[in-house]
Amino acid sequence: MRTVIANDRDVLGRFVASLAAETLKQRLEEQESVGLVIATGSSQFEVLDALVQQPGIDWSRVHGFHLDEYLGIPRDHPASFCGYLEQRFVSRVPIGSFYFLDGTRPPHELLCEANERLQGQRIDLLLCGIGENGHLAFNDPPADFQTTDPYLIVELDEACRRQQVGEGWFDSVAHVPTQAISMSIRQILSAGTILCSVPDRRKAEAVRNTLESEISPQVPASALRQHSDVVLVLDPPSASLLSPETLQACEHVSAASPGEA
Repeated sequence: MRTVIANDRDVLGRFVASLAAETLKQRLEEQESVGLVIATGSSQFEVLDALVQQPGIDWSRVHGFHLDEYLGIPRDHPASFCGYLEQRFVSRVPIGSFYFLDGTRPPHELLCEANERLQGQRIDLLLCGIGENGHLAFNDPPADFQTTDPYLIVELDEACRRQQVGEGWFDSVAHVPTQAISMSIRQILSAGTILCSVPDRRKAEAVRNTLESEISPQVPASALRQHSDVVLVLDPPSASLLSPETLQACEHVSAASPGEA
């Protein structure tokens, strides 16, 4: 795993977007189409805003997939990931196709269709973050590291639900759904390249555990260390609990482009 500390959230977002654009353009030179997975949440604000402005991407040959979604939340709800992705990404680029996870559908029906849609599809690039409890997508601890199903119906733990309130998506924990559909850990790790963006001090403990604890279902994001092409991009607050040894191995960037760093 390559770990990078950016000067601030803005540099982090533009740096990750530049890496994503490089990856997409390289894959599009090599193959007819590209599979892309997009994440949501506050960690992706700057990333997606910068990504849609990257030049030279033939978006018509990019096919997008949704990482996770609450069950029972309509698209017009402020916390809907479908609404988030439509507003912040899909409506801003001429993408070839995008498969949304409609959380208002019957869960079993949605799960079957999502698994059928993604089964056997190549994912070239996956964008994600890490939760305050160390979750990856909505795989809260202890996460299922074994299933080969592309998507799962999962229970959201209390820490995850509190995070959603803390980020302002819901008024109270009582309003946060208790279930979601989530891409599985093994499906995430099947992506060719993973770019993981983790800003903010509230993620510092999860970042430390991801990098310095044993790889374990109790720290779902630690599974990223099993992948050969992951870039974890932090800012100083999210890196603030890392050991001196871990910090010494990190790269530091003060500019948006990998070439300028």
